[in-house]
Amino acid sequence: MEAFGSGRVWYIPLMTKLEEIEAAITRLSPQEIAKLREWLDELDARLFDEKIEHDAKAGKLDKHSAEARANLKAGRGEEL
Repeated sequence: MEAFGSGRVWYIPLMTKLEEIEAAITRLSPQEIAKLREWLDELDARLFDEKIEHDAKAGKLDKHSAEARANLKAGRGEEL
């Protein structure tokens, strides 16, 4: 498709990236799906750890940490 004589060619994607990934997953074997699930679990855990580390460095967990220490000191919890 040409855009009004501009010389440019425009392509309209038929599927989004996510739709392409979903379609590809439906073609995987059970073993490949298991490996994908394991990889996604590992990715999710890594991203979670990175978020917690970022939040800790930014001081976003300080209030919660202080509250937990106060509860422990007051006997409303147990040390891990």
